[in-house]
Amino acid sequence: MRKTALRHPACSSAPSYAPSTAAGFWGLYPGCVARSACVLVFVLVAAAATACSGSRTVAATMRAAGCSYREATPYAPKHDANYHADFPTPAATPHWSTFPPSGGGHYRLWATWGFYRRPVNPALVVHNEEHGGVVIWWGPQLPAATVARLKRFYEEQPVGVFGTPLPGLGRRIALTAWTADPHWQGEPGLAYLAHHYGTGHVAICPRFDEHAFAAFRDAYRGHSPQGFPLADDRPGCGPDAGCPPKRSGQVTRK
Repeated sequence: MRKTALRHPACSSAPSYAPSTAAGFWGLYPGCVARSACVLVFVLVAAAATACSGSRTVAATMRAAGCSYREATPYAPKHDANYHADFPTPAATPHWSTFPPSGGGHYRLWATWGFYRRPVNPALVVHNEEHGGVVIWWGPQLPAATVARLKRFYEEQPVGVFGTPLPGLGRRIALTAWTADPHWQGEPGLAYLAHHYGTGHVAICPRFDEHAFAAFRDAYRGHSPQGFPLADDRPGCGPDAGCPPKRSGQVTRK
């Protein structure tokens, strides 16, 4: 089992993926033995740099709003590359690298997309994260008026957003997301087989801040570590009945 990485390697203070390291990753050598090799190295480094820059911006925005922010690599699956095997039932003992969970083992079915007033089992919600969702969690002591503000925020952009209370947060609010590893340039569905488990993002806040929450949502929504399409994350979409038909003239606000 891999240990938690508090920071994604792309955003380390040391240039852990400098061009020479990236060249080694592709089986190449510094200086680029061929023009195509140089292109591959450039793409890899550029993707990592873009992800790092975005994460730093979100981190600064969340901290300016009084929130904590961290990134963590999800624990590797216990059984090969199958995260579902970590949860043979929804009641299996969880083993996640963050609280609230921001990636890792989950049940084979996800929760129907929506905003809930009663807690949804996190073993299902982590599966929603894998599908590219940003999750809004809040503690049972959060005032009802603040929950109502969270619901209005959710309704501004409900696609790929999920809301649920979570015991253990008290009066706090948390945002989580599970995004793809920018160092993996292959088929998204094969990333776990290559030990690229993505990045978990967690912000825990003492209050609702619309600007900060929007920055988190807009940065991480729809960046599934397995490449799932955001169009399937509409409210009412679920593993049993699929997605409800779109209403005529329906417009998703951003």
